[in-house]
Amino acid sequence: MFSEDQFMSQINRKETRAFKILFEDFYTPLVIYALRFVEEQSTAEDIVQELITDLWESPNKYASFIAFRSFLYHSVRNRCLNYLKHKEVEKRYISYTMAHANASDEDEQQEIEEEVYRLLFKAIRELPEKCKAVFELHLAGKKNEEIASTLQISILTVKSQKQKALRQLKEKMGNLFYILLFLEII
Repeated sequence: MFSEDQFMSQINRKETRAFKILFEDFYTPLVIYALRFVEEQSTAEDIVQELITDLWESPNKYASFIAFRSFLYHSVRNRCLNYLKHKEVEKRYISYTMAHANASDEDEQQEIEEEVYRLLFKAIRELPEKCKAVFELHLAGKKNEEIASTLQISILTVKSQKQKALRQLKEKMGNLFYILLFLEII
């Protein structure tokens, strides 16, 4: 067994034996300490492992065992806090990105709907008069009987004019026609 001074001397010289003792004696207590700050065992273990690796690669020298032990615990705490800050920034970034992506998607969706409606009403304006009148009342939510009564035509004529309108709209609008059906616009 080493004295504290011998241990520190070997740590400062980066001797493997001292780092093995460091790992055996401090790893578990440091992980338990890290768990006071972070919730996941694997995260706490990663933080402690990175600290020990950084100690191995660091040119720093430590004056006393007490200062070194204090340094280990302070380093674990600081690394945990940095990890939590990073997670919070990451969470805010994801929230911000999602909010803007959703807003962008909604804007794009609205633009598409507006364009589809514009094309629909353009195609409706190009329908023959009787066909257009029947179809506009249909879009307004009127039933066949109401359309027939309003335009003073038979229900059979209403049905045939609606079919004619749908056929012509399908020809003029192509695939957009199916979008209109899906959106239950027509």
